Amino acid sequence: MDFQTKLADDLKKAMKGRDQVALRTIRALRAALMEKSIEKRTGERGQGEADAPLPGSTILAVIQKQAKQRRDAISQFREAGRDDLVQKEQEELSVLERYLPEQLSDDAIREELAPILETTGAKGMSDMGNVMKLAMSRFAGRANGADVQRIVRESLSGMG
Repeated sequence: MDFQTKLADDLKKAMKGRDQVALRTIRALRAALMEKSIEKRTGERGQGEADAPLPGSTILAVIQKQAKQRRDAISQFREAGRDDLVQKEQEELSVLERYLPEQLSDDAIREELAPILETTGAKGMSDMGNVMKLAMSRFAGRANGADVQRIVRESLSGMG
């Protein structure tokens, strides 16, 4: 079953179960995927197939972007003291996380980061760009960029 079919099935389940949070979130996700599909087609100046499905990496990137928007909104609403909106965004984030691969723990990131640090020959903070480039390609979809950056920063500052 492809991802679009799974989303359509989940949308039907949300409608039948009257799950307003899932309904709202899945509709927003489908709209974002449709927008990306249209952007891809028009970006290629009409060269692409009209109904070509989006590749898995693009779908994952769209879901991650939606999740990041929710996380950012949560932190902003927390600062503003809007607990009602924090709750709403957290509920939507939990729906989106169903479609993301399981996220790595900090320890797992550190473990997989060690060979990257060796490969790049990183000696200190000046090598952060090279390390992050390799790390984000390795952790794509499995770790939050902010978490990876924090752990890379900790590792590199401990070196120099």
